[in-house]
Amino acid sequence: MELGPNVTVLQQDGRTVYLVGTAHISKKSIEEVRHTIETVRPDTVCVELCATRFNAMFDPDRWRKLDIFQVIRDRKVLFLLANLTLSAYQRRLGEKLGVEPGAELKEAVKAAEDVGAELVLADRDIQATLKRTWASLGFFDKVKVLGALGEGFFGGEEITEEDLEKLKDRDTLSDTMKQFAEQMPKVQRPLIDERDKYLMSAVDDAPGETVVAVVGAGHVEGMISYQGQRADRGLLSVIPPTKGWVKALKWVIPALMLGAFWWGYSKHSGDSFTDMLQAWIIPNAVMAGLLTAIALAKPLSVIAAVIASPITSLNPTIGAGMVVGLLEAWLRKPTVEDCERLNEDVLTLKGIYRNPFSRVLLVAAMATIGSALGAYIGAAWVGWVFNKGSG
Repeated sequence: MELGPNVTVLQQDGRTVYLVGTAHISKKSIEEVRHTIETVRPDTVCVELCATRFNAMFDPDRWRKLDIFQVIRDRKVLFLLANLTLSAYQRRLGEKLGVEPGAELKEAVKAAEDVGAELVLADRDIQATLKRTWASLGFFDKVKVLGALGEGFFGGEEITEEDLEKLKDRDTLSDTMKQFAEQMPKVQRPLIDERDKYLMSAVDDAPGETVVAVVGAGHVEGMISYQGQRADRGLLSVIPPTKGWVKALKWVIPALMLGAFWWGYSKHSGDSFTDMLQAWIIPNAVMAGLLTAIALAKPLSVIAAVIASPITSLNPTIGAGMVVGLLEAWLRKPTVEDCERLNEDVLTLKGIYRNPFSRVLLVAAMATIGSALGAYIGAAWVGWVFNKGSG
């Protein structure tokens, strides 16, 4: 039985697992997946998909179901933008190579059906992965990750089919993963290591004596190391709650600001109070208004950002991005057609600005970021005024 070069055969307890390491935008991976499944004719085919990604991949009407107001109210703007950015990056590469992203996973699903194999969605839910990854990062790490996403989306070197095939080589891939772990150690654990453990556990629990598992080549080495080890996949899927001190901090900063305002008003006949108000209002209003304007928001939305940011920054239950985003959505009124074009329009910066749905998301995100920056600057400025007045 002749198998492709990227198939690893694992034996344990009378079971045989054929681990197919793929590149998600490689024509050769599609062919290798189909060939392996048709040659082995396994009892079960495991794919690196969760139910959410599976439904998105096979549901042509998924964009119709998006409710922009619900996305903003649920504070999922940045989460959705991150998903769209990652998807757009893969699609841009796929278009250059003439391959649809995830085509090898689709081929695995179809081949499993053709040979009568049971299908197992072996990956952890994408929301759990992204939220656990995000929760593991500090502020500057988050900025670094966002910068890397932006660089990958708007720039970067050209990639060829040959480059992808090199990346599936075990030695090359091992070196690449080591470099990634050194540069982004906090991302490595939830994004790679935990999923290696989760995927291997799901494959170990898959029914049948012969199993084909189709996963990204970057997971193969880690999965092999976890073979036969029991893993609590439920525990690995738990989204960590916000730490108590982080929740408290959301209230501590507004409390300190309000306390400083009271001190300035009561101790210095209002002079320091006026200076502190200016120190708080100016950076909040300017930064939120500026970034919202950069997103080319409606003029009324820019005005709302200027007015809302100094107020919402003192109220942890509501953010400037929510206020401005809801207003922008009401003004632009994205249609079902806009939602259907979203997957295409996010491939370019021009398309993001052109599509009313993605424009609303961008406006809400920029208002959130601008308000946060303004609050940091304002808090430092108020602290300076306080120290000057008490000195």
